[in-house]
Amino acid sequence: MSKHYDCSVYIMTNNNNRSLYTGLCNGLKHRVWKHKTNKYPGFTQKYKCYKLVYYENYQYIQDAIIREKQIKNWRREKKVNLINIDNPGWNDLAQDWYDEKGLSEELKENTITNESSS
Repeated sequence: MSKHYDCSVYIMTNNNNRSLYTGLCNGLKHRVWKHKTNKYPGFTQKYKCYKLVYYENYQYIQDAIIREKQIKNWRREKKVNLINIDNPGWNDLAQDWYDEKGLSEELKENTITNESSS
């Protein structure tokens, strides 16, 4: 039997839209905040991929894993076409997700809960 999750497959990019990072998570707002604040060392930090340009939500983790692998195996051109369908201006889809102090109080509480249960 499949476990039920609220999962997302997402694509982040940098300011000049040259680098693309495809990821998978549950808790998209929290994960994007961590990317934006350099909490994850690695590709997104190195290439400054702080702009969320695409995401898809999934009920089941297995479906999200399959989709993430599919997108990661695509050539850049196909990823660009996917982004252009829903976000032709390559706007940061998360630009209005956070308050002026950053992560909202609700997300901070979820962060503490999620990190302490890991």
